[in-house]
Amino acid sequence: MLAPRTQALVTGGSGFIGQALCLALRSKGCTVKTISRSNADPDGIALDLTALDSYPAELFKSIDTIFHLAGKAHALAENRQDELEYRQINTDATRKLLEAAQLAGVKRFIFFSSVKAVGDTTIQPMDESVTAPADTPYGLSKYAAEQLVLRGDYVPHPVVIRPSMVYGNSEKGNLPRMIQAVRRGLFPPLAESGNRRSMVHVQDLVDAALLAAENPVAAGQIYIVTDQQDYSTRQIYDAIRAALGKQPINWSIPLALLTTLAKFGDGFGQLANRRFPIDSDSLQKLTGSAWYSSDKIVSQLGFHPRHTLQEALPDIIRHLS
Repeated sequence: MLAPRTQALVTGGSGFIGQALCLALRSKGCTVKTISRSNADPDGIALDLTALDSYPAELFKSIDTIFHLAGKAHALAENRQDELEYRQINTDATRKLLEAAQLAGVKRFIFFSSVKAVGDTTIQPMDESVTAPADTPYGLSKYAAEQLVLRGDYVPHPVVIRPSMVYGNSEKGNLPRMIQAVRRGLFPPLAESGNRRSMVHVQDLVDAALLAAENPVAAGQIYIVTDQQDYSTRQIYDAIRAALGKQPINWSIPLALLTTLAKFGDGFGQLANRRFPIDSDSLQKLTGSAWYSSDKIVSQLGFHPRHTLQEALPDIIRHLS
């Protein structure tokens, strides 16, 4: 267990996951300091981690555990993803943070990466053994940061957490956008494609990160975190409608029609240099699988998720309302 007097530093502490993590740490009696670009936390520091060549030593005074969440998220809406920017924010800033942690004698470094740090394979569900190269600048930058954390010998207890898609009470992200679109009747009823997508509630993700920080077995490990359920896009759509109090819909938009529209979107994006609401990439995100196993963290650390999407949706919808 993290001792009540643990001194923790959380980067990205003002974000959706960071706020939940800080609350959990403080509830355990830990002292928490945060770093964010814009910080409203009384114990926080407003700092752009990419703007400095090295970090002030006073930031790490008495810190024994760092939870590193700050970074540039995967931006699907970008027509051209900036490889240099991803590397500067997700990889280089992580290296500088690790160097500062090493000088300060920090014991534990918990890095929040992504399941997108590696590419897709035919292994289903995918687990931590997958080593296929990532296929996006975002994923490559996260994988490079993982290697620094695990192989750089900066701290005695390095851990990489790879969350699947995170849900909870937030206005940001694909799920809130989908909820609002379904609420307004703007999201089409897709056909059941049998795809499988993994997700995790923010509170369960926080629990997993705390387990990884507390248990010596976790040192040097990568852990994928899910709620141990799998959801098709149509199941998510139907669950959202039910949580909104809407009647079930028994028809669906033919996939062939959506595929034709996506190809039009591809051409539009090339000509206009901006994303069309639907193109081949976004259609793949909707109808493809992103299915992951969290068996490793369950067996090694005793992680047991307490939430499912269906149970969480009414609370999320109340929050968005």
